[in-house]
Amino acid sequence: MEYRKIKDEDNDGGTLSNDIENLRGIGFSGVASVSNVPPREQAKWKRKTVVTVALTFLTSSQAILIVWSKRAGKYEYSVTTANFLVETLKCALSLAALARIWKSEGVTEDNRLSTTLDEVIVYPIPALLYLVKNLLQYYIFAYVDAPGYQILKNLNIISTGVLYRIILKKKLSDIQWAAFILLCAGCTTAQLNSRSDHVLQTSLPGWIMAIVMALLSGFAGVYTEAIIKKRPSRNINVQNFWLYISGMAFNAIAILIQDFDAVMNKGFFHGYSIITTLMILNHALSGIAVSMVMKYADNIVKVYSTSVAMLLTAVVSVFLFGFNLTLAFFLGATVVSVSVYLHSAGKLQR
Repeated sequence: MEYRKIKDEDNDGGTLSNDIENLRGIGFSGVASVSNVPPREQAKWKRKTVVTVALTFLTSSQAILIVWSKRAGKYEYSVTTANFLVETLKCALSLAALARIWKSEGVTEDNRLSTTLDEVIVYPIPALLYLVKNLLQYYIFAYVDAPGYQILKNLNIISTGVLYRIILKKKLSDIQWAAFILLCAGCTTAQLNSRSDHVLQTSLPGWIMAIVMALLSGFAGVYTEAIIKKRPSRNINVQNFWLYISGMAFNAIAILIQDFDAVMNKGFFHGYSIITTLMILNHALSGIAVSMVMKYADNIVKVYSTSVAMLLTAVVSVFLFGFNLTLAFFLGATVVSVSVYLHSAGKLQR
């Protein structure tokens, strides 16, 4: 398939590690002067750094806002309508960014919304995959409890690495594969608690659903990166617009399937609050940050960013919710830190 043919070293497709390597210079014996780095490379490195840091902090606050949006442990609002509004807001923000670009730079071949069917027909595929994955989420809890589900979600890390290699044809060094496995182990260790052993008793249907969800999530992410990087010069806001239009359509279908009666009887915005609004804004900005990481970095950077965000969430929860950090958390955080270092070192040795 044409979308799989993404070169390892295209103009915009390098990872954050590539730029770090450029800034470090040759070897580790000295520190290279940033002034020796071409301005374009410095700009690319800064852009990737900004979107990665933004994704990390936005993701770390997601879980906190979700918890705050509950009342008596339950969602009083419709989750499907909230997801629809997230996609709508992302689409609106992309259009606003485009309008600003059109005003300053004019309409060009790369920033115009008009496109061909061949280009736009691929955008609904990731949205459909995420919709199926989100629907499965409702059924997996019949076979596994919430702590077990959080642990099984770490299968996404491995699936992303495998699909990244298969679909994008990008190679990871042996050290990077070891780092990826350590990342999965570290995230799992950090989430262990007194009930975690129950995950080993998960029935076969539960394991199958967890694996399918991991594959769907990994494939959707890698495929999104493929279609975004297929045309590097294409403005990211145009690509986002078509992605989010598809997301709006599929989330509207989800409302019809799951919450149609509730929405008709109680209203579209029933149960919404200021916290709910902030949560929707956070998810929208996080989604845009993810697409920018896909454009200017890659899925591997996204996986590491969201994994670090999980640890930040736990630390912040100590002050907000009285969460107690365990020995398992500190061990897991240490393993994640080692994984980040090994991944960077493995990239430099390739």
